[in-house]
Amino acid sequence: WNQVIQARPHALWDTIPQDSYFYFVHSFYARPSDARHSVGEADYGGRFTAAVARDNIFGTQFHPEKSAEHGLTLYRNFLQWSP
Repeated sequence: WNQVIQARPHALWDTIPQDSYFYFVHSFYARPSDARHSVGEADYGGRFTAAVARDNIFGTQFHPEKSAEHGLTLYRNFLQWSP
């Protein structure tokens, strides 16, 4: 488990408090070529991108399905999202 910092506003973060905990399995992550696409960050011995978004794409390095209430909220927001 690790806190995710909402680096940029996004509809999928709606009603999820800043610095909420999400479930991470490993320390691998992707570094976006454009930092503006980083919408969530976490720190594990250094800050890294934990969520990316561009147009109609939203991806996470953490596992929403294992992240309890905040993960379920993210999924609910996804189902209601109309990019």
